[in-house]
Amino acid sequence: MHNNVSDAPRAPRGNALLFARNFFRHPRMLGSIVPSSRFLIKQLLEPINWGRARVIVEYGPGVGGITEEVLRRMRPDCALIAIETNPDFVSYLRRTLRDRRLHVVQASAAEVDEILRRLGYRRADYIISGIPFSTIPAPLRERILQTTHDVLEPGGAFLVYQFSTRVLQDLRRIFGYVGRSFQPLNVLPAHLFICQPVTA
Repeated sequence: MHNNVSDAPRAPRGNALLFARNFFRHPRMLGSIVPSSRFLIKQLLEPINWGRARVIVEYGPGVGGITEEVLRRMRPDCALIAIETNPDFVSYLRRTLRDRRLHVVQASAAEVDEILRRLGYRRADYIISGIPFSTIPAPLRERILQTTHDVLEPGGAFLVYQFSTRVLQDLRRIFGYVGRSFQPLNVLPAHLFICQPVTA
């Protein structure tokens, strides 16, 4: 079910400047100089069953291009938890995307289990991520991926986009099933992965 009703005003397009400025300050945290294209966003969100999703988590929402589209599509009783480490982006999102369903949390994705618990949830139906795993130290990357695996609902999915395939081996090892696709109409062209835990 696609729900186009949202309390959120559309974010102003001046956000590209904020994104670019933060890229030059923290290039290893962002991975790209410009926000995701609409082609990438559409392809990334395609696997989501909007009718069943009650809790969606987004890692590294940045200036909210994906966040905005998720809010536009998700159910009125669905919660979106956006986890962001950059305080500039956190304050920008809180200021521009005023939606009662959105929780913007300044923290690391490694704390997703604690964040869910704090907000009154045990698990997430979908977790979306564009954080650049290839530049994250291996122990932290492992913790993020393992915790993500552990908090997914049965039948849920981890939806990832990256600008390289370096994390693919870790995704396969931790999740078991990883589907792949590619989106050339983005700066930079992006690899997309849909990861689901394999139950014995």
